[in-house]
Amino acid sequence: MRTLRPQLASLLLLGMALAQRQVTVQQGPLYRTEGSHVTLWCKVSGYQGPAEQNFQWSIYLPSAPEREVQIVSTIDPSFPYAIYTQRVRSRGIFVERVQGDAVLLHIMELQDRDAGEYECHTPNTDERYFGSYSAKMNLVVIPDSLRVTAVPQTLNKVEHDSLELKCEVSKSTAQHSHVSIAWYRQRGSEVPVEVISLSRDFVLRAGSAYAQRQATGDVRLDKVGETTSKLTIYNLHPSDQGEFYCEAAEWIQDPDDSWYAMTRKRSQGAIVNVQATDKEFSVRLETEKRTYIVGEPVEFRCILEAQNIPDRYFSISWAFNSSLIASLGPNAVPVLNNDFAQREALGQLKVAKESDNVFVLKIYRLRLEDSGKYNCRVTEREKTVTGDFIDKESKRPKNIPITVMPLKAGFAVTAISRTPGVTYNESFDLQCIIKPHYPSWVPVSVTWRFQPAGSTEFHDLVTFTRDGGVQWGDRYTGFRTRTAIEKAESSNNVRLSISRASDTEAGKYQCVAELWRKNYNSSWTRLADRTSNLLEIRVLRPVTKLQVSKSKRSITLVENRPIPLNCSVKSQTSPDSHFAVLWYVHKPSDADGKLILKTTHSSAFEYGTYAEEEGLRGRLQFERSASGGLFSLTVQRAEVRDSGSYYCHVEEWLLSPNHAWYKLAEEVSGRTEVTVKLPDNRLQVNQTHKNITVLENEWVTLECLVSNRTSPSSQLLVEWYVWRPGYPEKEVVAWLSRQSTLHYGDLAVPGDLRSRLHLESPSPGLFVLSIQNATVRDSGAYNCHVEEWLLDPSDHWYKRADDVSGLFILTVKQPDPTLQVDTATANLTVQEKESFPLDCSILSRSSPESHFAVTWYSLRAKEAGDHMKQEEEEEREEVLSVGLDAVFSPEAGRWEGRLRFQRLSAVLFRLTVLQAGGADTGNYSCRVEEWLADPNGVWYRLAEEESGMVAVHVQDAGSTLQSVICSNDALFYFVFFYPFPIFGILIITILLVRFKSRNSSKNSEGKNGVPLLWIKEPHLNYSPTCLEPPVLSIHPGTMD
Repeated sequence: MRTLRPQLASLLLLGMALAQRQVTVQQGPLYRTEGSHVTLWCKVSGYQGPAEQNFQWSIYLPSAPEREVQIVSTIDPSFPYAIYTQRVRSRGIFVERVQGDAVLLHIMELQDRDAGEYECHTPNTDERYFGSYSAKMNLVVIPDSLRVTAVPQTLNKVEHDSLELKCEVSKSTAQHSHVSIAWYRQRGSEVPVEVISLSRDFVLRAGSAYAQRQATGDVRLDKVGETTSKLTIYNLHPSDQGEFYCEAAEWIQDPDDSWYAMTRKRSQGAIVNVQATDKEFSVRLETEKRTYIVGEPVEFRCILEAQNIPDRYFSISWAFNSSLIASLGPNAVPVLNNDFAQREALGQLKVAKESDNVFVLKIYRLRLEDSGKYNCRVTEREKTVTGDFIDKESKRPKNIPITVMPLKAGFAVTAISRTPGVTYNESFDLQCIIKPHYPSWVPVSVTWRFQPAGSTEFHDLVTFTRDGGVQWGDRYTGFRTRTAIEKAESSNNVRLSISRASDTEAGKYQCVAELWRKNYNSSWTRLADRTSNLLEIRVLRPVTKLQVSKSKRSITLVENRPIPLNCSVKSQTSPDSHFAVLWYVHKPSDADGKLILKTTHSSAFEYGTYAEEEGLRGRLQFERSASGGLFSLTVQRAEVRDSGSYYCHVEEWLLSPNHAWYKLAEEVSGRTEVTVKLPDNRLQVNQTHKNITVLENEWVTLECLVSNRTSPSSQLLVEWYVWRPGYPEKEVVAWLSRQSTLHYGDLAVPGDLRSRLHLESPSPGLFVLSIQNATVRDSGAYNCHVEEWLLDPSDHWYKRADDVSGLFILTVKQPDPTLQVDTATANLTVQEKESFPLDCSILSRSSPESHFAVTWYSLRAKEAGDHMKQEEEEEREEVLSVGLDAVFSPEAGRWEGRLRFQRLSAVLFRLTVLQAGGADTGNYSCRVEEWLADPNGVWYRLAEEESGMVAVHVQDAGSTLQSVICSNDALFYFVFFYPFPIFGILIITILLVRFKSRNSSKNSEGKNGVPLLWIKEPHLNYSPTCLEPPVLSIHPGTMD
């Protein structure tokens, strides 16, 4: 028990694993016609729970393939959605339970909106979910295009008339479908009787009631047009009366390979009335001839002509010389008398009913005593209510006398042949002619005998026996497969046909004929025999007619193209000739041609030494035309080394009658000179020169355009070079390899150029080099060098061509300086101990990214002279310097602790001097330096500019107006001296403008062509007491 427990546990686990629910629906997609009745099956297996499972059908419409629309359920009456509720209630859609776990969904009248994906779902009855609980299939609704039409009519016919009815059937279904057609006859409320039908597989079949008449050709169904079929009934019977209509069905093959009738329609009916004829009948007797030979067969035919024969009863009796020999009653069972009964038992005589109106008496072998008069009598009989028959009218035709002649035993045999000399592998005929010509039923045996060339003995070759069989001799079994024997139907002449003659069939032939008679006891008696003359047959080998084209030609082609080589057989000895073709190539350096390929007469391939040495095996393609006379060899992917002179060597082979091949002839073709060259260089790169000027930090785009190339499949290598000023050699910037891999040159490896380079190919043939954040060092002459590489037939890449583009002269400039500082002058008077501002205003700058360094200067007067003269100089002192990085210079001496710097805006700087003293009196200015950073972040000075002077006068705290005027030279001159020189200068200026306008205009310009707008104050030496008149000292350069 312990050993069984693990096995039981394993079986339980296996059972659980096998109990997997599986829902299966009918395989789709299914094509069904609109308005038809459709059924879809669904079944479930591997379930647990009750044997009767429930099913729910839903559809997913094409307009909303993700939305489930519920149709019908076997468990929930409220399951259908509103659009299907009415059809479910009215049984237009319902579920038929075939068995507990299988159902059929019925859609009684299919609508166009019923097309979609159907889902069959089974609610779970298992202990746990395991398996599939639903399955889907597609239903496609197509229009019903089947049309069945026939002309409604009423036809009145007479018995034995013919009836023709036509029916037109058409369809326009897009899917592949078949149509079946059937004709029916219906009488009132009776079940329709099938007349004849054409199935969907185009099989014609008649109904059981009309099968016999269809076999005799009285019932036919013919197609008389693309869509029209015709029913024909010959020899109408009264039973054919009724309504005839045709019914057609359109069939489509479902995915499970079964055929389904999508729709079935019938035409309007034709009413056919058949009127029966009278009860008269007539009889006639027929036979082939009146004179016969002993042993020849004879047949007498008694033909009854009457109306409605199948519904009437007739008996037949046969008489010979007015003696009854046989009779047939209504049951068609023959009864023979006397000697004829014995002959019928031996199979020598037959009495039978061939059809309803034809009765036959046949004697297979006539005897001399069979000469006489033959006749038949037909009696109509009527069946009584008791089942007995009573004779009514009887009729017989005229007697037919026949004469049986004895067989003549004298005859002659002759052997003839129209081809005493035949060609090797051809055919020849031998005829054995027997005179007189006995009928085919006369037992004659014919034997052909053969004496091989070089032999003195005859042996039986084949015998046409007296009973029509063929018996072959044992000596020459090879003759049987290549020999045919035939006996003429109208005589006993025998023809011997030997095909594919060879040396073994050469020799002498003769035939022996024997005349036989079959006795009553089935024994045979030889009446006579005759031997024919000798026939000598000579077999000659065929003369070759092989001719190979000798024409010469030259081919020049580009590498990698195929080399087409043709070998044309213009004529051949036999249509059955086979050819072995050997292909050679001759190089100028070789004495003889080298074998490339050999194709034997059996189509086997053998590669030559040249193909092996040069690696041609994978590049050779051999073809033979359907007509068989043209052989082609194609050398694929030609190489330059494949150049040479090519020719073929053709061998003609024939099959001997002994099934052995032999070479009949051989011939060499003309030569084909092949020259393989490299493809022409068509590489072209745009040669246009361009001058490009950009500012630093801008992007530069250089385009290299390949306007043409040798081959679309070639690979390009693109290199960019630059000639920089000051460098004697060109330098490689970057290159794009044939595999589109970017590489950098030595120029781009150091520094930041590598990170600023970008090489791409946005379109075929266009290569773009982009330099980001260009610097002055990037200036130079650029161009691209393009190499085109091709793949040779050996799958090796080689450089075919190269070309260079035009020059791109790239100039990278720094921005033009547009720095401008306010140069206006100003006078400023402040009290001692007060503060005064010194503004430095930048009116314009070169770039928004500019940085400024500002320095303020103080210009103070000092005296310098010698014994000869004195002159006044100004001493320039730096007050404060602020660098571009906002670093201040140290405050010197007297300025220490008294300076305050302010940057009021990006272009306005202010220096305030605190605690002004008398020593601070003087002229002040600022110098501005504009700095920019290059793309590498290195700052450089772009421009510098100096502002106008600010004259500052610091007053003592107790000064009077007089002291102020006297202490201030500018104020003193402005009050007491300036008016006079100004008026003088004005008068002189007017005179100069009038008389010397050009010279005066030049003299009136200041530095750099700027007009003189103001005059600096002259330096004054004055008495401290201001009592003496001041001494005016104007030093050179004080007035600009």
